[in-house]
Amino acid sequence: MITFNNISRSFIGDEVETVAIDGMSLTIQKGEFLSILGPSGCGKSTLLNVLGMLDHIDDGQFTFLENSVEQLSENQRAQLRKNHIGFIFQSFNLIDELTVEQNIELPLYYHKVAKAERKRIVDEVLQRVDIAHRRHHLPAKLSGGQQQRVAIARAIVTKPDLILADEPTGNLDSKNSTEVMELLQQLNQQGSTIVMVTHAPEHVHYGTRVIELLDGKVRNDEQIIDVPAGKEENSDISEKELTCA
Repeated sequence: MITFNNISRSFIGDEVETVAIDGMSLTIQKGEFLSILGPSGCGKSTLLNVLGMLDHIDDGQFTFLENSVEQLSENQRAQLRKNHIGFIFQSFNLIDELTVEQNIELPLYYHKVAKAERKRIVDEVLQRVDIAHRRHHLPAKLSGGQQQRVAIARAIVTKPDLILADEPTGNLDSKNSTEVMELLQQLNQQGSTIVMVTHAPEHVHYGTRVIELLDGKVRNDEQIIDVPAGKEENSDISEKELTCA
């Protein structure tokens, strides 16, 4: 689905150049749930922005669904992003003046989906993320966990090929964090490809793969294998086993 071949991205400020991505090569397959870990400033956010075509690369090759992204115009990138990528943000980014239902419906409106079909799809997604009982509420009347469910519903309502999640549990307590991670895991098991930036190592076991970034480079890239039932007490890894990819 996605291939990075020796990509780089730098920023210049106050006459100092900061290298955010440094010659990175990476492949993401359809159906993966990839977690991205690393300290602040390691390039996680830049990587997510490049994946979402919200930022460009300086060097290298970026292929998304067989499209050479660096060769596309801004309008072509915008269309590719609109048609194939859903975004989940740490701060939810819901529109305060719109109800739950209207927030979720908005991407379908921009896709020019007919009104009756929009209603059918929104009803289905509301049930899928278990927030139908709040459909007529404004975001301010929802808990943080409920707002994130609405944000997830909005991200998946157009059935994108890729979901990009930027610290989706960053503003949530532990209970709501677990519920959101379980929902993302269910979406992945139902076929969604997910790339998630997180500061929470305890959440990576919900996915299928984890990479660690340092100084704009991939420091470690590992597949996640669940610990078999009954093995936990004898394992040195309490929640997951990692094997080098």
